[in-house]
Amino acid sequence: MTIKAQSLAALGLVPLLAWGCINLGPDYQRPEVVDETPVAYRQEVLSGPQVPYDSQWWLIFDKPELNRVVEAVIANNWDIQRAAGRVLELRAQAQVIRADRFPEVDVDWQYRTEIRKIEKSGQNGTSRETFRFYDLALPLFFEVDLWGRLARAEEAARKDLLEAEENRVAVAQTVVAEAIRLYLDIESLERNIDISLQLINSFRRSARFIQRRYERGLAPILELRQARRLLAGAEAEIPLLRRDRGNRQHQLAVLMGAYPDVSPIHRYPEDYYTRLPEVPPGLPSELLQRRPDIRAAEARLMAQNARVAKALADRFPRMSLTSSFGYASTSLDDLLRDESELWAFSNGITQPLFDAGRLRNRQRAAEGRYEQNVADYAQTVLQAFAEVEDALLARRERLEQRARVVNLLDEARATQRVAEKRYVRGLTPYLDVLDAQRARFIAEQDLVRADLALYVNRVNIYLALGGDWADPGPVPARR
Repeated sequence: MTIKAQSLAALGLVPLLAWGCINLGPDYQRPEVVDETPVAYRQEVLSGPQVPYDSQWWLIFDKPELNRVVEAVIANNWDIQRAAGRVLELRAQAQVIRADRFPEVDVDWQYRTEIRKIEKSGQNGTSRETFRFYDLALPLFFEVDLWGRLARAEEAARKDLLEAEENRVAVAQTVVAEAIRLYLDIESLERNIDISLQLINSFRRSARFIQRRYERGLAPILELRQARRLLAGAEAEIPLLRRDRGNRQHQLAVLMGAYPDVSPIHRYPEDYYTRLPEVPPGLPSELLQRRPDIRAAEARLMAQNARVAKALADRFPRMSLTSSFGYASTSLDDLLRDESELWAFSNGITQPLFDAGRLRNRQRAAEGRYEQNVADYAQTVLQAFAEVEDALLARRERLEQRARVVNLLDEARATQRVAEKRYVRGLTPYLDVLDAQRARFIAEQDLVRADLALYVNRVNIYLALGGDWADPGPVPARR
């Protein structure tokens, strides 16, 4: 068989050698985090209508403006854009590492000029002559992946890419949840501003009433001073509430990728709060597939498992195939003729004999990193279970707290009515009326905070349960 035929036959074995080799090292198996996963969450209590965790659950708030906020966050948030850039980076890196499993073919063009001394026959002396050489070659290099070293490297790169994609979803869900919390917090602050303004108007009317009684000698100066003190205290809270509202709006604008701005204050009806439908938590075992942070942690663990196998394969012999086809001639016109063809083929095996334990310890280091990733994965899973249980427990306790605050508000309003009646009958000083007014408005503010806590708890439940919500979609390829 000619050299050319041998080289073509060798090149024909490349795909077989590339994909038909042994993959050394352990195959991935998901570690057991807990001895026995419960069949249901400890705090799971369902009643009434339910909303799935994998839908656009923020629609339950029935706030069109909030829906627009979420859409703007998913489309324009820079944290999500950064995560998308990371996906693009690792996608390209995975393609680079995958390319190592294929033959590398180059083009080599050389032009050389040599000046030689030539002795003249029959004459004394020498002359100089110029020789030109033209070389055109297509060298090929291919590493035969005997032990799966390159295959494991590609596997690790693909899992790194998967981790980046899951982290992007986790970032999107975290950012959307934070935006919804800020939106609800802004609403709560606006409700508190409205309540505080009502309290100020009430204290102002009381101060004018006591002022008139004081001028007629029917009220002591202490009552007038107390009324003015309560009015001043209520007025002092307004700038702080407006400042907090403005700060929340600035933070929300940044999440939306917009310039920080402050919009006018909205007014809400007293019965703005609505009881939200239940959330079906599902099975604890399903959480491992629903939470993007858990999926990212497992992808990181799978990548490190592949790197352990690659480190093991690095300790075994490497086989490489080298071939070259081209032309060589002293004349550019004759370069591409058949008589100018050159073929070369070689193979080689490299086996480290002594490296002072370098490769062995690289494998041990990779195994140590794998154990660290196992611990990180287990911690992520347990933390996810705890977040779900915490959110479900908080929901039950928040509902009970709100019921008690509603009862407190009812009692505060009744107390105010009694104090006003007793004052009209001359049985109590007006300070008791002022204290009853203040207690009533404090109870109303407590109810606003209880409502906010229940709404925020609903956000925390959906964030803890994971799912497909707030998925920004696939990252488009860049040209």
